[in-house]
Amino acid sequence: MKKKMLAEFEKIYGDSQGAKVYFAPGRVNLIGEHIDYNGGYVLPCALTLGTYGAARKREDQKIRMASLNIENSLVELDLNQIEPGPQGDWTNYVKGVVAGIRARGFELESGLDLLFFGDLPGGAGLSSSASLEVLTGFILRDIFALDLTNVDLALIGQEAEHNYCGVNCGIMDQFAVAMGQKDQAIYLNTADLSYQYVPAKLEGYKLVLTNSKAKHSLADSAYNERRKECQMALKDLQVVMGIEELCQLDPETFETYGKAIKEEEAYLRARHAVGENARTKEAVKCLSQGRLEDFGKLLNASHKSLSEDYQVTGEIMDALAEAGQKQEGVLGSRITGGGFGGCTVSLVKDQCIPAFQENVAREYEEKTGLKADFYVVEIGGGPVVY
Repeated sequence: MKKKMLAEFEKIYGDSQGAKVYFAPGRVNLIGEHIDYNGGYVLPCALTLGTYGAARKREDQKIRMASLNIENSLVELDLNQIEPGPQGDWTNYVKGVVAGIRARGFELESGLDLLFFGDLPGGAGLSSSASLEVLTGFILRDIFALDLTNVDLALIGQEAEHNYCGVNCGIMDQFAVAMGQKDQAIYLNTADLSYQYVPAKLEGYKLVLTNSKAKHSLADSAYNERRKECQMALKDLQVVMGIEELCQLDPETFETYGKAIKEEEAYLRARHAVGENARTKEAVKCLSQGRLEDFGKLLNASHKSLSEDYQVTGEIMDALAEAGQKQEGVLGSRITGGGFGGCTVSLVKDQCIPAFQENVAREYEEKTGLKADFYVVEIGGGPVVY
């Protein structure tokens, strides 16, 4: 891939002298969905799929960037006039990171030539945006020798989503991309960013991602609306108890005090958050103890809650998860990511993977008319320079 990136860089920018090649992964969240902005625990892992970048420092104040995934994508910017573009403009992810770094007091003495290529399916809920954000920060840190940690890069990526992309996301995606380790899941407390690595020993099983081809856009979806509903629920609960985040509650306590939430939809969103947080804690125990069947049951329960209480699945994603759950050798299957399209993640016995792909593809197309794509994935590490 290094040779390909440098060859393409040369085609666009005339030569590749002085250019370096970088990579940042995508991520899949094993369990713990829509609770990273509610102070909960999440369990993501980095993937070996992700985003590649080739970069070279310039002598002037121009930033030129292009993506091999988008035709005629070359744009040129003035480093000193970085402003958000229209919603949906891919360059906003890069601009937001540049702005976030400068907001922290770091001066970039010159511009850059940048080229990107991602092998993550776009809009599939595998954090292609967070991958690009962390990659951009990683490139800038390397080229300009900035005193930034990988956690800093994650936080800057999150700020880029908020300020330049219109998505009021939590920290999980960027953190998983920046802090990934091979064959390890990340048990992250989103309330204080404390974390530990959990060995993902899936002996005899593989993670299979199934792309629904129903692309989602979090900025255009009900993502921000769900977050507001969680805040409504929290405010109602704070009238009767002293909490700062929904996920400070366990399911039993929520059962006692949840009636204080006035709006039915806000109650359902909160019930999901509290229950999902408990499932994530239990999932860590299951993985640590090698109880894969119990882990699979938690995946199924997570999807049910995301469908019924959080209502971010829809008929298409429900059809895909249900088709996966019923196949031989499958311990669990659930939607992963923000919802409203994207992927499911399934835990599938090795020898059953071919039949799983064939049967799920057939049943899913019969129900929805869409053709699914499948990715048998490995858990990878964080950003690197080649």
